[in-house]
Amino acid sequence: VQVVESGGGLVQAGGSLRLSCVASEDIWNDYYVAWFRHVPGKGREGVAGIDTLFTKVYADSVKGRFTISRDASANILYLQMNSLKPDDTAMYYCAAQRYPIWRWDDPARFNVWGQGTQVTVSS
Repeated sequence: VQVVESGGGLVQAGGSLRLSCVASEDIWNDYYVAWFRHVPGKGREGVAGIDTLFTKVYADSVKGRFTISRDASANILYLQMNSLKPDDTAMYYCAAQRYPIWRWDDPARFNVWGQGTQVTVSS
């Protein structure tokens, strides 16, 4: 399984971006998928996750601003990011791990990663 992210860029604070993650095959029944972000000098932070039943979870730092979704008819995962803040600046990664899962936000549990897409929010 491979995943490829896109949609990052430079945006002003308060703006929006939508990230996409395309999977090489239908992974939704066998894999839990999530978005992580990484800032140099810090560990990878779980941003949002979604399971087979479309149950969604979010990091407290993005609740109410970010929305994770997936296209049921295609192998695409999305992250809609609104009201962006400079603190959201990071490399964003799409990741997947086989079921069962223990923690949605532990990057060590995920064995499928994309190359990342950079999001930069200017103040």
